[in-house]
Amino acid sequence: MKYAVIKVGARQYRVEEGEYLLVDRQPYAEGEIFEANVLLIGGDGNASFGDGLGSAAVKVKILEHLRGPKVIIGKHRRRTGYRRRNGFRAELTRIQIEKIRAGRKKTAKATAATSEAAG
Repeated sequence: MKYAVIKVGARQYRVEEGEYLLVDRQPYAEGEIFEANVLLIGGDGNASFGDGLGSAAVKVKILEHLRGPKVIIGKHRRRTGYRRRNGFRAELTRIQIEKIRAGRKKTAKATAATSEAAG
C-alpha cells in the first residue's frame, strides 16, 4: 500500500491512489491534471521525505468545482437589541489522486560520481 503526504493550498493530506478529496478552491480548470507538492512518500515499510524524495510526484485530477454547505453565523449582545446573522459557503474543489510515483533516492555511488564530475 503506497501512500503520500501532499500539500494542496495551505493544508496537508495523506493520500492513496484512486482517492477522492474535497480541498480549497484550486486555480485549475475542471478535467485538468496537475502535480501536487509532495512532502513524503511511504508504504511497504519504508518512507522517504525531504531530500530523499528525488523525482517523486503525485498526479492530481480536478473533477469539479463546488460550494460547501452553508454555515450560519449569528452574533448578538444581550439586552441591547443587537443581532446579526450572516452565512458562509466555502469554495471547494473535488480532486482525485491519479498516480503516486516514488522518486529514486541517490545512492552513494551516484553522489560520488556527480561530485567528481562537478569538481
